[in-house]
Amino acid sequence: MATTSSFYGLCLVTLLIFVLGIVCPRAEARAFFVFGDSLVDNGNNNYLVTTARADSPPYGIDYPTHRPTGRFSNGLNMPDLISQRLGADPTLPYLSPELTGQRLLVGANFASAGIGILNDTGVQFVNIIRIPLQLEYFRQYQQRVSALIGAKQAQKLVNNALVLMTLGGNDFVNNYYLIPYSARSRQYALPNYVRLLISEYQKILMKLYKLGARRVLVTGTGPLGCVPAELAQRSQNGECAPELQQAAELFNPQLNQMLSNLNKKIGSHVFISVNSKKMHSDFISDPGAFGFVSAKIACCGQGPYNGLGLCTRMSNLCPNRELYAFWDPFHPSEKANKIIVQQMMTGSSDYMNPMNLSTILALDSQN
Repeated sequence: MATTSSFYGLCLVTLLIFVLGIVCPRAEARAFFVFGDSLVDNGNNNYLVTTARADSPPYGIDYPTHRPTGRFSNGLNMPDLISQRLGADPTLPYLSPELTGQRLLVGANFASAGIGILNDTGVQFVNIIRIPLQLEYFRQYQQRVSALIGAKQAQKLVNNALVLMTLGGNDFVNNYYLIPYSARSRQYALPNYVRLLISEYQKILMKLYKLGARRVLVTGTGPLGCVPAELAQRSQNGECAPELQQAAELFNPQLNQMLSNLNKKIGSHVFISVNSKKMHSDFISDPGAFGFVSAKIACCGQGPYNGLGLCTRMSNLCPNRELYAFWDPFHPSEKANKIIVQQMMTGSSDYMNPMNLSTILALDSQN
């Protein structure tokens, strides 16, 4: 009889644990937050009246649903692939009506195609989520999570989260170099413009820190002059556009130094520098080593290098996206994104400074 009672008691306890595990929100899982531009937008712009959208075919052709999602990719983008490495579901766009309840605990994607460090970047796209509003949405997100699991647990979730921040490229291609004699290029010589960007970016990152972010991957710009869009407009013989390359070469070292200074000021490795330029340059300089037939021609587009205009149903479309480093005139293919995220995970200090993502995850799991 005692054995039977013990058995039923154990069953009852097991059932309670199971039920409580379902009913009670869990805040211990690592959340993931994404801020930035079209390189990391998971579909926020689908909910906005803007031309900066990727919500029609052939975008998403290789996504699991084979439908466009708002990602500027043939399939998965960087945040999706990082989420996989975290063992988590992909982050939903903050504007998605599906981002409610338990799904809030996974994190959120606040990124919006077309934005930059400066608020006047991307003005031609009109209605986009500029970085001050992304940070305001992050504050609102924390209020929503506090209502779900309590303020203390919400703060813990945010402090323990991984954050990805991708900004800067649009400040050159969609601002300073957008048109000849642009307003910003008349206002600033390039070195002074870069210093302005770094100064403003530092303010953004400190606001993010004050909002609770404690592990932030900050990507530099890629080799801006080597994307198909710039080759189509500025290249004579397939060489990378020198003025945009110079911009990246000025911006990235100053960004690295600024992140190092912030970490020293804070006294912790909060900000991790991601050398996007080197990651991209590896497969641009030797595409065959990575299984690409081209790192100059976009898979989807038209004109020289498939680099003019938008990727649409009427565009040229390569039959095998695995063979192309660039999906459209500006954005890497899913395969290229996989190479980039692999370097984030395991790359040396030349790629990830002061440590790669695998090291971060191992260190943080001990705390």
